[in-house]
Amino acid sequence: MVAPGAHGLRRAGPGEDFWQYRPATHGDTARSIDWRRSARSDSQFVRDREAQTAQTVALWVSGGQGMAYAGAPHRPNKGARAQLLALALAMVLLRGGERVGLLGQPARSGRMQAERLAEGLIRAAPAKGDEDAPSPEALRPNQHLVIISDFLTDPSWLEALLTRAAALDVRGVLMQVLDPNEENFPYSGAVLFRSLSGAVRHDSRDAAGLREAYQARLAGRRDWLRAQAEGAGWRFGHHTTDHAPALALSWLYQVLEG
Repeated sequence: MVAPGAHGLRRAGPGEDFWQYRPATHGDTARSIDWRRSARSDSQFVRDREAQTAQTVALWVSGGQGMAYAGAPHRPNKGARAQLLALALAMVLLRGGERVGLLGQPARSGRMQAERLAEGLIRAAPAKGDEDAPSPEALRPNQHLVIISDFLTDPSWLEALLTRAAALDVRGVLMQVLDPNEENFPYSGAVLFRSLSGAVRHDSRDAAGLREAYQARLAGRRDWLRAQAEGAGWRFGHHTTDHAPALALSWLYQVLEG
């Protein structure tokens, strides 16, 4: 279950959650005294609440042409699943009073923002080729960033992005979305592999013979992504399109809450 809520600032201020007791001082009104706590002592105490604020979350979903891949007619393509996760996460965050926007666009709160985000995701122009990456220049100080991609193309752009993110105190999440065929590599015999853009092609006479090397390379890519994320104080997760999106949504929300 995903339960949205406000975020504590670990200091006294306006909010609903208890923060700490402190001795009453000059200027505290009778209404602010916690008489039950004060009755256990010779002094009077005030019950402070924790200051709370909304966080600002930016979303970026890859539009690389490879995101249009689906390995079976009954499964959504990666791009559709990524958009679903982004929009569902946005709706949960907005319901909790957060400010949310697509990276490079204003982050707002409120019900109407969900409609703007849905329209923005649907109307986003796909990349001209397989490569796609968010611009480090679009980052804003102290925001959270959620990046959803298959991360199957050259990921070297991530280092520059995370360097700038650290300078701006931006924390975030990397979510890799793959089709089960890309996870398990169930191919055998003669297979022609090509990217959806047609830029990359590989003609194999024995696809099964590539499985072990492919899976080792995929594991290596994930290890690299996880190391990059953790080194910057970010988190890395992955999701396949044959799994329930609610599982990935819950994980994303919990990471942002933490």
